[in-house]
Amino acid sequence: MSRKIFTLLSLVLLLAWSCGKRSDSVNVSDNAVLQKADGTISLNVESATCYNDVVNPSSNTAEWNVVVSKPGTYKVWLSSATKDTTNLSYINSVKISLLDKLLEVNPEIDKIVLNSDNVSYPYFRADSYAGSFYISEPGEYSIQVISEKVLTKEAMNHSPAGTNDTKLMSVILTPMTR
Repeated sequence: MSRKIFTLLSLVLLLAWSCGKRSDSVNVSDNAVLQKADGTISLNVESATCYNDVVNPSSNTAEWNVVVSKPGTYKVWLSSATKDTTNLSYINSVKISLLDKLLEVNPEIDKIVLNSDNVSYPYFRADSYAGSFYISEPGEYSIQVISEKVLTKEAMNHSPAGTNDTKLMSVILTPMTR
């Protein structure tokens, strides 16, 4: 009898202890990109999972897992390093996907960022507006970019001279304000 009471009392204590224990941590991937305090999400190609296709470079892909803590509408910018500030020379359109939304854009230079820490001479940083995404709730999402300008360091070292005039550096999501 005392054994049953002890077992029952132990289960009640264990249940009370486990219900009182809360965890505010969210399960996120080890390589997930976290949103900055100002709401910006910066996705560098160097930190992405990249897939390069030597035969068909237009299907080169960069992918990130992103943790969004502030839902809302985000402007999507492509940041490129270029030697020519008048023409980015993307051959094919760039595809950016989040959930079931796909942005497809032929990047044009919308702004040149002077004195950028991301690039060094002879390159300049050129940002191109690609559209916007609406993220309805906080959570972890996968963002994918497909372009011939997605190049890993190994791919850049093996490409012919003159073909590296422009390379995709990052995708930047900035919150839209009302």
